[in-house]
Amino acid sequence: QVNDGESTVSVEFTPTIPHCSMATLIGLSIKVKLLRSLPERFKLDVHITPGTHASEHAVNKQLADKERVAAALENTHLLEVVNQCLSART
Repeated sequence: QVNDGESTVSVEFTPTIPHCSMATLIGLSIKVKLLRSLPERFKLDVHITPGTHASEHAVNKQLADKERVAAALENTHLLEVVNQCLSART
């Protein structure tokens, strides 16, 4: 959902299985793609669809924490993995 007037974007995603170990990486990749694509004025909220993941609260907490996201993106290995998730495959 996009609210241009309030400069907010909210994305809800559903992991493939309730115990998906990649849920945090998927959410982080979505967040990075939006950060790179949208003007800086937008506040982003990326979260798991309620009731679709065993650790949804923990994952949502990580994705909402600006400092944790920034620290994750400073990790060169993790940033490389995120970039691979976002790369166009031909």
